[in-house]
Parts: sequence; C-alpha cells; structure tokens
Amino acid sequence: MPNEITVTVNGTEYTDTVEARQLLSDYLRETLGLTGTHLGCDTSSCGACTVLVDGQSAKSCTLLAVQANGHSVTTIEGLATDGELHPVQAAFREEHGLQCGFCTPGMMISVAQLLDRNPNPTETEIREGIGGNLCRCTGYHNIVKAAQTAARSI
Repeated sequence: MPNEITVTVNGTEYTDTVEARQLLSDYLRETLGLTGTHLGCDTSSCGACTVLVDGQSAKSCTLLAVQANGHSVTTIEGLATDGELHPVQAAFREEHGLQCGFCTPGMMISVAQLLDRNPNPTETEIREGIGGNLCRCTGYHNIVKAAQTAARSI
C-alpha cells in the first residue's frame, strides 16, 4: 500500500509516495538520485549505507522510507556546504583515507557524527566510532589519520 512521506534530505524537503516496504537507502538512491549512499550488504553489517537521521547515524538499509517521514536525513552529499568540503571530507582526501571508495560515504558520515559528539577523540574512540563500518581495502590506518586530521581542523 503506498504511503505519502515528507522528509527533509540535505536541507531540502521532499514529499513523495512510497511503498510501505521501500528501504530508506532505495528511496535516497532511486527516488532522489542521491547515489552516494552505497548498498553493500542489505543486512546492516557493512555500514556503507550510513546516513544521519536527525543527527544520529543510521544504516539506511535497515530503515523503511516511511520511518523517515517527518525527519531530517543527511547523506554524504549533504556534508559539504556552499561548494566547500566538510572537514571530514577534506581530511579523507588529504590523508588518503580511501582506496576503492565504496565504504567512504558511510565512513565519513560516522566520523562526522563522532566528531560532533566528541571533538577530540582518542585513536581508540575513533576506532570504536567507526566500528559499524567495514573497509575491505585500507586496513583503517589512514581512515583513523583522516579522523584525527578532521578533529584538529574542526
């Protein structure tokens, strides 16, 4: 049964009709064309689909689009402002915090939330903060360096 939802994504309000079973990740990618939110596993194990819902990180492959009704969602596309990279995005570029890039959007969202809550995290706190995001390429060393660099620049 179709449902009408109104959700604010990256500062823009959208009203759409969605199927009750449509995942938030599919809504973002297919309906809104925001393909930065990646789908890696559909089981919430990898974190590639991580977005912020009302400022809290959430794996969008485990939320239904109807659950986002009335809420604010931030995707990787919404981190940058006025054409300027978010400090986390700039730090990932500077510290080579990515290889294939598949996990990067979800990883950046998780780091951004971590730094919002804890502007000066230890290495252990960074590793715990990205614990819900899997990277199969980097070994996490440069991702942690990127988070540390972003923390210093925020």
